[in-house]
Amino acid sequence: MTGEETPRDAVLRGLAHGRRLTDVVDVWSPEGWLEVDRRVRDAYRFGEPGLPRHDWLTATGPGTPEPADGRLLLALCTSDGRIREAALAHAAGRPVFLPLIALRTTDWAGPVRARARAVLAAELPGAEAGTLRLAVPVILRGRRRERGDAAFRMLEKTLATAPPEAIHALSGVRDRATRLFALDVALDRGLYTLEKLAEIAADDIHVEIRDRASAAVLAAGAPGESLGPLLASTCGRVRSAGVTALRKTGRAAEAEAFLFDRSGLVRACARWVLRQDGRDPVPLYRAACADPATVPDHAPFGLAECGDRATDLPALWALTAHERPRVRASAVAGLRRFDVADLARLFPLLDDPSPRVAWEATRTLRAWADRLPEAELLRRTGPGHPAHVRARALRLLGAADSAAYEETAGRLAEDPDPELRLRLRYLRARPRTSS
Repeated sequence: MTGEETPRDAVLRGLAHGRRLTDVVDVWSPEGWLEVDRRVRDAYRFGEPGLPRHDWLTATGPGTPEPADGRLLLALCTSDGRIREAALAHAAGRPVFLPLIALRTTDWAGPVRARARAVLAAELPGAEAGTLRLAVPVILRGRRRERGDAAFRMLEKTLATAPPEAIHALSGVRDRATRLFALDVALDRGLYTLEKLAEIAADDIHVEIRDRASAAVLAAGAPGESLGPLLASTCGRVRSAGVTALRKTGRAAEAEAFLFDRSGLVRACARWVLRQDGRDPVPLYRAACADPATVPDHAPFGLAECGDRATDLPALWALTAHERPRVRASAVAGLRRFDVADLARLFPLLDDPSPRVAWEATRTLRAWADRLPEAELLRRTGPGHPAHVRARALRLLGAADSAAYEETAGRLAEDPDPELRLRLRYLRARPRTSS
């Protein structure tokens, strides 16, 4: 590749000179297929030099070799519709080209569309799982095009009777849209047990897939054995679905443990389940916060979410001095929830040795930033204070629209402390009013 050659030039040159398709095109990426289709079309349309002619399409007779993959791809994507149509006959029976055949079913030229649809209708029903993994993401992208429904209808018909292994294979691709589609097909065909759906809901990396799977578990009645993965999920939305289902399965008492979950949604669902079971969660929060030795990390904020300001404020203030940073941070967040405006007691929390606590203190103080002592904030931006305190003090100067903000920010951006400079790059990239 020369110094003047662009990535697009390298792709076209590789295809023209017979390099393996998988060395030039990311065949597992639907965007890769769409991009190479566009690049080749534009290259031929604008007459870029070095592109091969398609004379091989006129070569016929016994023993005529099939074109190399690269040359066939160029013909399938060229700007001449007659060549694209003729190339489709050579693409039949070559599984790696099924994605491009699917794209040609949306072609603007009617004869190309008709030929591509005939080839796809013949190839798709017998396609192996690996070939489907290549083609389905492209078919789903092509559906967004004006003429993309034909290929999608063929896909639906194929997958309605495809072996379960093919559907399971699609559920393992990296493309989110394909995995979601495969899940819908599996649900329609009843291919997953509730335990498998619960595992998907608990472990999948995409929120929409987790939601769809957890909803299917709950819609099926959520028997007790399927709730374990939901309740143990790292996703709060999934845990909340499992907690909500505890009531239907006669296990409402188990919701008590989730009163102290790190997710506010899960805590809210746990409170609802307990109330539906005739239990008031407020005394449980108060009891948890009364013993510093055993208080759960998120109990103080949970108490503020449902407790009484006049009654429960002293407990939160006491927990701002707890030995564990997570408890202190939760207590400060609870003070914000109670809309506490005691700046004389809140301001020193900015000096907490834990960045987590200082962050919560900054969020709590931000509403009254213009009432904070500017001199004290400026002092905290100076050397001798931890990086997180200096950065948060600067953030509050910005929230107060202090005239000293820009000068101070510029000074700190040149500070020798690398941690402070890193924090400043993050903070200055965000609006002053954010925390």
